[in-house]
Amino acid sequence: MGAFAAYPFPALILALALTLTVSALGFRRTDYFVSLGYGFSIAAQALLFPLAYLATLDFWLGAQSILLLAYGLRLSSHLIARERQPSFARELEASKERSRHIVGWLKIVIWVSVAALYVAMYAPALISLSRAGEGVALPSLGWGLAVAVVGLAIESLADWQKSRFKAEHPSRFCDVGLYRVVRSPNYFGEMVFWLGIFVSGISAYASWLDWGLAIVGFVCIQLIMLGSARRLELKQTERYGADAAFQDYVREVPILFPMVPVYSLRDWKIYLG
Repeated sequence: MGAFAAYPFPALILALALTLTVSALGFRRTDYFVSLGYGFSIAAQALLFPLAYLATLDFWLGAQSILLLAYGLRLSSHLIARERQPSFARELEASKERSRHIVGWLKIVIWVSVAALYVAMYAPALISLSRAGEGVALPSLGWGLAVAVVGLAIESLADWQKSRFKAEHPSRFCDVGLYRVVRSPNYFGEMVFWLGIFVSGISAYASWLDWGLAIVGFVCIQLIMLGSARRLELKQTERYGADAAFQDYVREVPILFPMVPVYSLRDWKIYLG
């Protein structure tokens, strides 16, 4: 392990410098702070830190790193491809309009905040790499990664199904495949993925700093997904609310959690984003 990657410091400073650099994409277009900046920040950390701990990298740590790298690259490539779809043009313009007021110091605050969040979200992997370098056994890795694989599979399949559906039906809400089980399967999959990453590091958490970073990253992404599902509900209601088929769909299909009879997040107050 190089001294530059020793945890907690200077590794956390290096991680923050890396995520600040990558998420600076948001200065080109504000929504990139939380879209491409997000995916590429996770991927960049998942690429750099395993190299620093290469001498003690085993199968499970390698799998954890590959999974996070795949997650970040898949998300970013999906977002890039989605922007090229004609069906997304209206949403893209709306996103630009919503962020038009974000300038000056507000933009800097968002930049630093999201960069710090991406460090916290990656922390379970960084802490695991560090503890393994000290010879600590990490039995939680396998269990957590199994959960994360399921989450990534759900999110990937949901994104693929919706992209394919929208290419053929740009003016209709997606209600096929996983969208017959839950209205926001991509967000549900993302929640499951990060649950798995959090669980994978449990054996490694040994201090208040470890637990604090891991919990902050986990809780924030869960709240962000709640906020994302809520925003989608409001947007779809505005667009399809007069459609009788859509009205039946939202009455019958849970919004976020499969088989949990919660059909609306409109009045929820606990969320981010």
